[in-house]
Amino acid sequence: MLLYTKLAPPKVPKRRSRAGCTSCKEKKKKCDETRPQCARCAERGLDCAYEAVKPRQRKQRDSIGSLADFVHAAEYRRSYRTSDLLEHADSERYDDGYHDLSVADEDVEDISIDDIYTTDDMLLSPTSPLGFDGVWTDNHSLVPFKMRRESTASVMSIPRSKQPDLAMIAPCPAGSPRLEFCMPAFQEFSDKRNRRQLVDHFCNVLSHLIVFREESGNPFQQLVLPLSYNSGPVQNAIFALASAHLEYRGVQNDEKSIYFHNKAIQGLAQLIEVGTSVDKNHILAAIMLLVYYEVLVQRGRSSIVDGHLRGALTIMSTATDQNDATGLFLERAFRFYDVITALSLGTAPLSTAPAAGCLLPFPPMNAAPASPLHNVDTLLGMATTLWPVMHRLSSLLSLRAELENAKQTNQTSKAAVLRSEYDETSQAIEVALTQWQPCLPPKVVLTVGTSGDGEEQLASLALATPAKQANAKSSADGAGAGGSGAGAGAVGSGSPSQQELARLQSILHNAMAYRHSAFVYLYRTIYEYQPDHPLVQEHAHKALRHCVETVSHKGPMGALLWPLFVSACEARSEADRALARRAFTEIELRQGMTNIEQAWRVVAEVWARSDAKSHSSGADDDGSSSSSSEHIAKEAAVAGSAAMAACGLSAADGGMDNYLDAGQLWRKISAEMGVNIVFG
Repeated sequence: MLLYTKLAPPKVPKRRSRAGCTSCKEKKKKCDETRPQCARCAERGLDCAYEAVKPRQRKQRDSIGSLADFVHAAEYRRSYRTSDLLEHADSERYDDGYHDLSVADEDVEDISIDDIYTTDDMLLSPTSPLGFDGVWTDNHSLVPFKMRRESTASVMSIPRSKQPDLAMIAPCPAGSPRLEFCMPAFQEFSDKRNRRQLVDHFCNVLSHLIVFREESGNPFQQLVLPLSYNSGPVQNAIFALASAHLEYRGVQNDEKSIYFHNKAIQGLAQLIEVGTSVDKNHILAAIMLLVYYEVLVQRGRSSIVDGHLRGALTIMSTATDQNDATGLFLERAFRFYDVITALSLGTAPLSTAPAAGCLLPFPPMNAAPASPLHNVDTLLGMATTLWPVMHRLSSLLSLRAELENAKQTNQTSKAAVLRSEYDETSQAIEVALTQWQPCLPPKVVLTVGTSGDGEEQLASLALATPAKQANAKSSADGAGAGGSGAGAGAVGSGSPSQQELARLQSILHNAMAYRHSAFVYLYRTIYEYQPDHPLVQEHAHKALRHCVETVSHKGPMGALLWPLFVSACEARSEADRALARRAFTEIELRQGMTNIEQAWRVVAEVWARSDAKSHSSGADDDGSSSSSSEHIAKEAAVAGSAAMAACGLSAADGGMDNYLDAGQLWRKISAEMGVNIVFG
């Protein structure tokens, strides 16, 4: 038998017609599509009607294509490498049909701050919770969101998915009907991809850099972000802040931060004009976000931060009910920047000093009462009880300027009253700083650690045990920080984990750095001690050590710039300057903000001029003259006269020599650089 193969005829593919009559479609029967009446309808005596054939609806794929943006964003959050960001920014270009807004639109005009805060009252509307189950990747697989370890908020990061090896030959599964609900992320905030990226950056990067506590969620995500859902000014302020932070890191957005800033300013002015029908929280949130923006951008010697804070104070003073969580959080942000701005600019704070013990720690929403971070404030850390002292300290420079003005104008009685107030306040502040101790969380005590060379002792935290509790009072920092406030009881339920303890260590050292830098500010700027005075060098050294410990524990660094700057300006030994360099490097790498870079430039110039003055003084002591020292003196006398007047110094007080020796050299250098640095 001859065997042979015969090719089978190909099967006729079954094609489902979409042009059948309505009767056959309803019964799901095959229709021969005979017109005017098909065979099935003619056989059964049914009415045969045909509908117009609708074109096929193809699934939109633009949302899938936008995932690459968020994958890059996730990679960026893990790496924090500017080089990677630049590579992504250069290699990935998308065309949304939106025009480039490199500068502000013609319709967006610059508005003066003085023109905004003119009316008294202002309400917007509801919030929109963020909740997404997952995201569809390029290979059509659903990947669940991954929670950040330090936050349990509903705003989540997207994990990176690797392309499978058989992606080119594997069959493509059908898309999920939930696709349109899962993608793209943050769709409810904007239809534009680049703006959704800014919301993503604000939630998953920026908001984590400016708070101390977020074990149950980030307050900027929980309280501020929902306000932007129906509030244009708040939303544009968020866009401006996130875009400015990315621009400093080298990542360019389709729309520039200045465009969003101008839009936010314009919308804020319109909201204030509305009056009593606007919720105060929307106005206050937009203002405080603009304060964060101005501090981050640092545009020249502008006083716009002070103008925004004055507007925020007006809003808070006219608010009838500010006891909700959002209002309290925004008020705490105002109090922080009110003091920091006064210390930065040498002006008096706008608000009155809070009474001792009235600033209770502000926790995130849904925080457990027995949390290991119980005594940690969201924005002030463990320095909540120190903040009233800092508030009074920030007012001393302007009080001294007022005193000097009264003396120069021969107002004898007023000068006597101001002198008494000035002396009493400064002495009370010194006593309060000496006695201040951090409020520790439960089941944590202060211990004394010793550096490798055994030369120095710094306070640190440890889990409470009966033995450590017995020695808690004696385990104080060398400058007087004790362990009172530590919770009683042995280690048990509610004790912090090792990760939480490391975060607490960083927060503690941050607060201690504030305490010692406050001493430096008091002795150098207020008491006008010489830079080589033992008290100045002792507290500057300890402040720098605490700053280094803060960054070493990899905890929050958002409020560290002021104590680091004040202590670094007084560093004279190479060891102390090495500490300052390390702390500045770590904080700039972590935070990535303009004011940190500007502050470091000022510190480096302060060191250079201080060294030049020391060398010239040494040469003069040997009987030789120094032309460079004469040049420095003349330059300082000319360029620093305005700064002297702002600080209340006159020729009768020793002129520029006292100005340079009173801890104010950095203000002259900032003026020469054309910047006003707010150390927030």
